[in-house]
Amino acid sequence: MAESSAIPLDAAVVANAERALDEIRRAREAVAGVIFGQEEVVEQALVTLLSGGHGLLIGVPGLAKTKLVETLGKVLGLDTKRVQFTPDLLPADIIGSEVLEEGLDKSRAFRFIKGPVFAQLLMADEINRASPRTQSALLQAMQEHHVSVAGASHDLPSPFHVLATQNPLEQEGAYPLPEAQLDRFLLQIDVAYPDRASEKRMLLETTGETQAKPAQALSAEELLAVQRLVRRLPVGEKIVEAILDLVRAARPEGGDPTIAGHISWGPGPRAAQALMLATRARALVNGRLSPSLDDVAALAAPALRHRMALSFAARRETTIPALIEKLVGRLG
Repeated sequence: MAESSAIPLDAAVVANAERALDEIRRAREAVAGVIFGQEEVVEQALVTLLSGGHGLLIGVPGLAKTKLVETLGKVLGLDTKRVQFTPDLLPADIIGSEVLEEGLDKSRAFRFIKGPVFAQLLMADEINRASPRTQSALLQAMQEHHVSVAGASHDLPSPFHVLATQNPLEQEGAYPLPEAQLDRFLLQIDVAYPDRASEKRMLLETTGETQAKPAQALSAEELLAVQRLVRRLPVGEKIVEAILDLVRAARPEGGDPTIAGHISWGPGPRAAQALMLATRARALVNGRLSPSLDDVAALAAPALRHRMALSFAARRETTIPALIEKLVGRLG
């Protein structure tokens, strides 16, 4: 399916791209030295960060989701913080709050104390356990890159990314993420069990006296430069049309007639934007300077599955991944 259009690049973009390719290669090797197997998960997480977006990692406990986020933070040189989401977590616990302080001269004034959201990489662990009010506070930060407290706006660091985790098994006491917040995640990254060879390697290398430590491969400034480059990479007309065809076909109104009746709501324009950025980033991660149809096919499910829902009647007949696979099969 691999196909991309050869579009001429100016010399400056080529020079930046060659430097970025080397940095990304080093970053991927550094992550692979700590996270064994899970190549697709690591690739999608890197694509999310290189695209400047947020990611939702879904998997059962014990699959190294937390370790992956911590490793990415160290490898990419990002200030990383972690919040364990619980039902009693308040918005102020995330974004911060104002406290009244008294000076030496007995004068009183409010001072804003920043919360953990003021980080370049925030790990929101088990995000669906927080109340809707707390999720809403994080939603504003994810979308607008600033928070508002007592009428004052406070800008978040740059870059700013949220990698959230979610346990798909335990739903008691959890609050399903609203569609508006799901749409803010560039990709939904499903984390499966590792293969036997990877699990054996992990078993041997993590139960000894010493364990491998990730090495920093990029700085925050270099990551920002790569994110700017991603937005400058050319995309062929065939790839643009494929992205549009795929996203529009996944909608209940005006979409593919063979699946429209199975969908209650589908992806909006933000899904197409996410897929456009992610395909460019995946091309870079794989050593190329422009995306192909293979990139669109590989990222279709991560970009669309959390932006679609089955109709009630269709839940016994099919699944969202099956519908996306059907649409991907018609590309090219």
